Amino acid sequence: MSSGKVKAGQLWSKNKDELTKQLGELKTELGQLRIQKIVSSGSKLTKIHDIRKSIARVLTIINAKQRAQLRLFYKNKKYLPLDLRAKQTRAIRRRLSKEDASRVLEKTKKRQTHFPQRKFAVKAA
Repeated sequence: MSSGKVKAGQLWSKNKDELTKQLGELKTELGQLRIQKIVSSGSKLTKIHDIRKSIARVLTIINAKQRAQLRLFYKNKKYLPLDLRAKQTRAIRRRLSKEDASRVLEKTKKRQTHFPQRKFAVKAA
């Protein structure tokens, strides 16, 4: 069995199969510790805490690797899944795009050309 804490730096070099295997080992160890905690009155809480945090680390690395692979897959595609898009505020997402904001209606264009801003010459006194 594994010996308590797992370092995240060591997990990055492992492939998915090794990570899932380690995850399984950690989960079985956690189950055994919980049984021991019930049976014996001794405190296994710190060990249980370390194993739970190690499971979280392994899962985090698995998810991060999965997301990195998905990013590579969708790199040159037209659309990107919502969870892989850049996180923005609701206001920014609902704002008009640059080209839509800069568009001018036909009527407005005509009005601007036919009735431009008047220029005034200031007399030097």
